[in-house]
Amino acid sequence: MSVALVIPYDNETMTETAATQTIVIVGAGQAGGETASELRKQGYAGRIVLVGEEPHVPYRRPPLSKAFLNGSAIEESLYLMPAAGWQKQNVEFIRGVRAQAIERDKQQLHLADGRSLAYNKLVLATGGRARMLNAPEADKPNVFAVRSIADVQALRPQCQRGKRAVIVGGGFIGLEVAAVLGKLGLHVTVLEGLSRVLARVTVPEVSAFFERVHREAGVDLRTNVQITAFEGGDSVEQVVLADGTRIPADFVIASIGQLPNVQLAQDAGLAVDNGIVVDEYARTSDPHIYAAGDCANHPNAFFDCRLRLESVQNAMEHGRTVAANLLGKNVVYNVVPWFWSDQYDLKLQMVGLSKGFDKMVVRGDLNGRAFAAFYLRGGRMIAADTVSRPQDFMFAKRLVAVRAAVDAAQLADEAVPLKAVSASS
Repeated sequence: MSVALVIPYDNETMTETAATQTIVIVGAGQAGGETASELRKQGYAGRIVLVGEEPHVPYRRPPLSKAFLNGSAIEESLYLMPAAGWQKQNVEFIRGVRAQAIERDKQQLHLADGRSLAYNKLVLATGGRARMLNAPEADKPNVFAVRSIADVQALRPQCQRGKRAVIVGGGFIGLEVAAVLGKLGLHVTVLEGLSRVLARVTVPEVSAFFERVHREAGVDLRTNVQITAFEGGDSVEQVVLADGTRIPADFVIASIGQLPNVQLAQDAGLAVDNGIVVDEYARTSDPHIYAAGDCANHPNAFFDCRLRLESVQNAMEHGRTVAANLLGKNVVYNVVPWFWSDQYDLKLQMVGLSKGFDKMVVRGDLNGRAFAAFYLRGGRMIAADTVSRPQDFMFAKRLVAVRAAVDAAQLADEAVPLKAVSASS
């Protein structure tokens, strides 16, 4: 469903009355933290209030399924900046409290603890929550998500050598966790309902590569499976599949994606459609309210469609755009998305969206441990997936950004240096 926004332009700039303005940011994740920090970097001198439902200062989530889970990173290393840094920037931080309601006509935000905050501008950076399993008995205490610091802290005691872990979902998080747990000496089973892993983000050839890598590492990876039940007493002891197979489990990890947190916006009457609907300036259907990050559905002129992106890159860049526009700068948000995933010794880096490609060009060996897959449409590069080839990724990032025309034969030939590949915009 396409949602059109007609938003009157608010000509008042935040710089004119900076000392009397209050900006309230709901959501103390990467997007919310980036918005607050960027406001100060760009010279905003007014009041900033950051409201977070978690008890932590804003932190990075990607290490949760990797370095934080395996114990090589401490909690403080995840923080965008320590608490003292936010104090130094004069950001008021209300932590551990849920934003309960927006009273738009009075421009007030009501919190679950009874407090109310008046705002001149409000930013919704509410992110998303883990999608949980809905099969019978899936709410047992040994069923975990990997979305927050608290999730990983609860999961860590289970991660003991020899234990049996069942991961439901073969996306980025599921495969990253499988790699970590396998290296910790656990018996890992990954269950994917689709015909291949990473099916929503890449092509069959790349999916097959990662399936091979995980199986060679000892992961019992099964695709095209349907779960019918979770059996056990006080905890899940077996995962039951549609064909009658019972897989023993000491614990289960749900890795089936996330849902955008839109209830606050929806209850306030803002436009919501697979996220909080914003315009190219990150404004919602209320000109005093902006949205950024995982929760926001934004127009993207580069791909000529609306997108809701779940990535650190999107959260950071969207947050910076919101900060600029709160200061009256009218910056259009129109980025080329990119993503990454670390699994074992491999780094997968992706740029662009490959949907609609008519030619795939592989540079390197899909049967090895490093390669690049470039996606072309009409001879122009629209996306790329690279595995442990950072130079290829940086090359692709530049070319995808301008949709450069390339010589496919040269691109595939490793004897031709990337800088020598013919390209034109």
